Amino acid sequence: MGLKDEIIRLFGETATQLPEDIIIALEKAERTEDDPISKDILGRILANVGQAKKESKPICQDTGIPIFYVEYPRIYSQEKLKRIIEDATAEATNIIPLRPNAVDSLTGENTGNKPFLHFEESDNLKIDLLLKGGGSENVSSIYQLPNSDINAGRDLDGVRRCILDSIFKAQGKGCPPYIVGVAIGGSIEEVAYLSKKQLLRKIDDKNTIDELNNFEECVLEQVNQLGIGPMGLGGKTTALSIKIENSMRHPASFFVGISIGCWCLRRQTL
Repeated sequence: MGLKDEIIRLFGETATQLPEDIIIALEKAERTEDDPISKDILGRILANVGQAKKESKPICQDTGIPIFYVEYPRIYSQEKLKRIIEDATAEATNIIPLRPNAVDSLTGENTGNKPFLHFEESDNLKIDLLLKGGGSENVSSIYQLPNSDINAGRDLDGVRRCILDSIFKAQGKGCPPYIVGVAIGGSIEEVAYLSKKQLLRKIDDKNTIDELNNFEECVLEQVNQLGIGPMGLGGKTTALSIKIENSMRHPASFFVGISIGCWCLRRQTL
C-alpha cells in the first residue's frame, strides 16, 4: 500500500472512529453525571460513536477541516508530500465520503476539501490528522493581556480568567463536553498554532511542566463548575480536558490562544 492509500485509510479511521481516550472520558462522564437529560445526551453520544464505527460512517455530518501535522525525514520532499496529501484528501472526500467543506470566501464556490499542512523535519515519518469541526472553531478565541473587561493580568490567573470567559461565552454552541487547547505567550499566529496542536494530546496525559499540569487540573475543575454541561443543557461535564503550552513572548505582548474542540475531536496518527 502506497503513502496516498495509507492517508486515505487514515482519513477513514479519523472520520469514523473516535480515539479510545476520548471514549473512556465520555463513559466516565456518563457514569458520574447526575442530571438525567445530560446523562441521556452522553449515552446517545456514545451510541452514535459505536454505530459510526460499526457502519464505517462519519461520526458527525460536519467532517471538519483536515489539519495535518507532518514530521518527515530529509529523504522525503516536502513538496511531494504536500501533493500526496492533497490528492489523498480529494479521493477520501469521495470515498468515505467527507462533506466538502472548502468554500471560496469571495465567490462562495465549493471546491471540495482543502487540507491545512504543518511540516517539521524529524528522524521518522509521522502524520497526525485532526478533523476540526466548524462549530468548535467558531467559539475558539485569542486574548491579549492585560484585559480590563475580565480583570485579567499578565499571569496565570489572567490566563485562567481568559479560559473561563471563553468557555462561558461558548456555552453549548461548539458541542460540549469540550476538549480545550491553550497556548500562552508568543505572537498571535504562534498561540493560534500551538493551542490547536495541544488538541493532539491524550486526555489522560500529564504536562511535563509541573506548574502547568497542576494549573490544567485546577482550571478544568473550575470550568466544570460553570454548569454548561453536554450540548449546553446543564450538567457536571462541560469539558473533558484542558491542555496548556507555554511559549516565549515579546516583552510588550502577552497573548493567550484558546482552541476549543467539540466532544467529537477526531484525531488519528499514521
